[in-house]
Amino acid sequence: MTKDLNTLATALYVKIDDQLITFPDLAPERPRVGIQPTLSDAELVTLAVMSALLGFTSERRWLRYARAHLAGMFPYLPGQSGYNKRLRAATSLVLSMIRILGRDTSLWSDDVWVVDSTPVECGRSRQTAQRSDLAGWAEYGYCPSHSRFFWGLRLHLLCTLGGLPIAFALTGAKADERTTLLGMFQADPDLLARHRGQDLIADMQYYGRDFEDTLAGAGVRLLRKARKGEPPRPGAHLFKPLRQTIESINQTFKGQLDLERHGARTAAGVAIRVITRVLALTAVIWHNDKTDQPIARSLTAYDH
Repeated sequence: MTKDLNTLATALYVKIDDQLITFPDLAPERPRVGIQPTLSDAELVTLAVMSALLGFTSERRWLRYARAHLAGMFPYLPGQSGYNKRLRAATSLVLSMIRILGRDTSLWSDDVWVVDSTPVECGRSRQTAQRSDLAGWAEYGYCPSHSRFFWGLRLHLLCTLGGLPIAFALTGAKADERTTLLGMFQADPDLLARHRGQDLIADMQYYGRDFEDTLAGAGVRLLRKARKGEPPRPGAHLFKPLRQTIESINQTFKGQLDLERHGARTAAGVAIRVITRVLALTAVIWHNDKTDQPIARSLTAYDH
């Protein structure tokens, strides 16, 4: 493990621990009477982020590695079953820390956002699609960027040009991107209230007069390429190069954080493994921003 990852893990642990002390309601619910866990919630979430950054897709392999190499940082580690149950119970804490870390960066105030969705494959065989506990949420969809069909979910991402996740949603593969985006805004009204006059760069599937009117009413200006039959849209030549940013962010999730190798078989399992990767990227950007690194989204110093 690199010195940079050690520094990031320490800073993240301290940040989470401070938040849990200040806002104890962030902690997962547990019985008032009983044995306190030996591994704290701050250690648990830090451990999960390190696993994502180091490219471990198996919890068993990760815990074996941690016992062999991280005993000084984590004197006690639960078994795989206990780790999995506690991590799923900490879903709300992980979501809260994504927002807390994001707001604690200079990128949070950026006045340009990009939005897109990317596949989260959950299986390939017909038997998996029929028997999986994810059936009904996961479904067949098509990814035009890679010209392929897949069975699974979609991760919808709203980010700054620097790659900082502002909001996200995990839906079925056929979910409408426009409806999902508006739902993300409705789930967090404070987001648009604090970002009036925002520019939003999107692909051509984010279209429709009612959709654009809704965004405009919320103070968001939509920038996208004209669809076939539409007149040219102003400013298209200016933001076209910036549109590649979201593809690069998606590739960070897939190529470096193994988004599609989550290995989960239940809805709760997929959810926590996906949002842990969102937290991992947010934590890297937060730490790079605080330490004045030239590229906030670079994971290179932490992934080995």
